[in-house]
Amino acid sequence: MKRALPKTVWTLGLVSMFMDISSEMIHALLPLFLTTALGASVALVGLIDGVAESTASIAKVFSGYLSDRFRRRKPLILLGYGLGALTKPLFAIAPSPALALGARFADRIGKGLRVAPRDALIADATPAEFRGRAYGLRQALDTAGAFLGPVAAIGLMALFANDFRAVFWVAVVPALIAVALVFAGVDETRRPPHESAARAPIALRDLARLDRAFWSVVMVGVVMTLARFSEAFLILKAHAAGLPLAYAPAVLVVMNAVYALGAYPAGALADRFAPAQLLFLGLAALIAADLCLAFAPGVWGAFAGIAFWGGHMALTQGLFAKLTADRAPADLRGSAFGLFNLATGLAMLAASVIAGLLWDRIGPAATFIAGAGFALLAAVLAVAGLRARANANG
Repeated sequence: MKRALPKTVWTLGLVSMFMDISSEMIHALLPLFLTTALGASVALVGLIDGVAESTASIAKVFSGYLSDRFRRRKPLILLGYGLGALTKPLFAIAPSPALALGARFADRIGKGLRVAPRDALIADATPAEFRGRAYGLRQALDTAGAFLGPVAAIGLMALFANDFRAVFWVAVVPALIAVALVFAGVDETRRPPHESAARAPIALRDLARLDRAFWSVVMVGVVMTLARFSEAFLILKAHAAGLPLAYAPAVLVVMNAVYALGAYPAGALADRFAPAQLLFLGLAALIAADLCLAFAPGVWGAFAGIAFWGGHMALTQGLFAKLTADRAPADLRGSAFGLFNLATGLAMLAASVIAGLLWDRIGPAATFIAGAGFALLAAVLAVAGLRARANANG
């Protein structure tokens, strides 16, 4: 008998959707805004995105810990979405890459504050046997927003005659709706205190409670992240292949359409089948994406790679959330999400910097060939980790 997912899961999914509509209206245009309007190099675009994501990851460690320490998730979720909304006008007024970097930095701090408590709250509210579906639903709604945001950006670019800044101002509205939904619609039952609380975000005694199964997920996640650098490079690749400026957001439309359609079915499959099967499918999709982006000619070749990229995201992102939740003690779940996100966020910084340097010094193909190589390495590590776990289990 099927059981309905809790209201909190649905509300958090809608919150993610509206914030992603806002964020992706900006992010779908930001790489070209930086390079064409503000004169930034591709390497600088990679650095901006990498610094922003690593900042978010550091914040996730502390927010996850704090939500475990004080046994409250909602205040940090509200603070994170509120800060994200406050940063949106900064993109519209940015006169230089420096202020755009500052806006991205603050926006990602907001993301870092909200993500680990949000994912932990979903685990708190959902029985273990339905968590794959819960994370798949939230991811599907989140990605629906990531699809609708670029669609809106295309229409607004046509309406405002390619005025980036006017589009950025409109993006403030859905961000405010997201904050209102958190405030009015997210319920949290205060959890009973456990016997002891960690004294620091990463206490050694708590690390000892996170076993090899958890750290194997982190290891594979890190290497896989090295292969899936910022989506800014997908936009730059499509534009370099001949996609007109006004249609640049179509890159994220296609990627997120595939992602949104696949996220919930992939989450449901994660509840029924061995994680390794979905993980290898996701890695195969990522390798196919990188190879298409490196070698397939023209705009259609770029979009084939972009579609595969969305498929790999659908197959892996909810899966990693489920694996993290399942392989951490309940009272350390927020901290576990924080540690996973810290490790993968630092990998994202390295990946985006490497991708930008390869693009500027060798060419776009080198960026995506390197990504395919890292995806192959992730597959090798996943096999090794699964064998080690099988041996440990007897």
